[in-house]
Amino acid sequence: MTTENDLIHSDLDHLIHPLYHPSGHQTPKIWVEAKGSVVKDINGNAYLDGLSALWNVNVGHGREELAEAAYTQMKRMAFYSAYTGSTNLPAIQLAEKLSQILYPSINTFFFTSGGAESTESAIKTARFHWKAKGKPDKVKFISRMKGYHGVTLAAMSATGLPVYWPMFEPRVPGFSHIESPYPYRFVNKTPELSDGVAAANLLEEAILREGADTVAGFIAEPVQGAGGVIVPQDDYFARIRAICDQYEVLLISDEVITGFGRTGTWFGLEHYGVEPDIAMFAKGITSGYVPLGGIGVSDAISDVINHVAPDKRWMHAFTYSGHPTSCAVALANIAIIEGEGLVARAASSGAHLLAGLRELEEMPTVGNVRGLGMMAAVELVADKATREAFPVAANVGVRVGSEMMARGLHTRVIGDSILLAPPLTTSIAQIDQIVQIIGEAIAAVQV
Repeated sequence: MTTENDLIHSDLDHLIHPLYHPSGHQTPKIWVEAKGSVVKDINGNAYLDGLSALWNVNVGHGREELAEAAYTQMKRMAFYSAYTGSTNLPAIQLAEKLSQILYPSINTFFFTSGGAESTESAIKTARFHWKAKGKPDKVKFISRMKGYHGVTLAAMSATGLPVYWPMFEPRVPGFSHIESPYPYRFVNKTPELSDGVAAANLLEEAILREGADTVAGFIAEPVQGAGGVIVPQDDYFARIRAICDQYEVLLISDEVITGFGRTGTWFGLEHYGVEPDIAMFAKGITSGYVPLGGIGVSDAISDVINHVAPDKRWMHAFTYSGHPTSCAVALANIAIIEGEGLVARAASSGAHLLAGLRELEEMPTVGNVRGLGMMAAVELVADKATREAFPVAANVGVRVGSEMMARGLHTRVIGDSILLAPPLTTSIAQIDQIVQIIGEAIAAVQV
């Protein structure tokens, strides 16, 4: 009989996991079943899924409609290449559907297998655009500290989390970062301006420092996810859009987490009344049931792609671009989001979640609670008055994470910030349970 220990030893012998070191993988959870907002391990222990697995199971686990969509398409035609000269019905239908729910100026799409491929596609498309427009020196990209855009080589270079860099350097040349707007910790050095405008103006300074004629694009998440669920100031992105327009820099919105209802709108920048030139997506487009991602480009960029000479064509490709099965599942997933009103539900349920978490701010170590829609974070600090962080050696975040697991909540803790993004279908009772567990876990950790 194969035991749990046997499986763990086999895992250690044969698998390399994301962000891997065996020292952190001696007692992994072996997940075997999931339904709704609950996931079960091999021993039958049930946990509330506080992060939608990895920000992506928007419609909840165990949706038979999505399994049936995959099965039906696989029986008919599981895969065929969508390289130029070939296409398929689900890819056509999905692109048309996306044109109806994304930003009005974005109506043309390229499909990938996930978020990092979407970042690479956006970077290459921006460079292509400027070369085709007769500005071949516009090849640089600016992004933000605490931003996450994937960890393939160019995507890693855009990612503003230095822990991902050292063992893979040198990074790709031409990438630089500005400070995050991070309202809880941003220091405004121009107090005559709002914090949002002051943070956005760092982009202008970076463009001028690099040379406007060399900068192709600015890459930003509407809400920074893995960096700590950082919701920008209300006036931040309007100023960012104006700066990008002034200096002819493409605004690239990383909607891999914030897309498909997560923040209470279909896509994240809708909250701020601006449209990007390129939108990247993945995760929630299929709720993680099968891999799929992509980019949507503005009509202006699409026009450039369509009107270059044949020998200057957009020579970018992935084997699985427009994968019929993945596109069929995406269509079924979007139908669930629409049919069950999950975008509006994310707004209302997210407001309930945030209100509950804000009651925890009375606790002596809870420094900041923040969120938008069904994304939230609780940041723990050693001193609320000075916002001083706990020393790394105190291991506060890990300890709180262990206490949450012991009480039946599985989510991600980055540093001393508890990150939350439950499925959009999570019930109010389950949300209240999540808040209760977090409060109990924080109280249980003596610091």
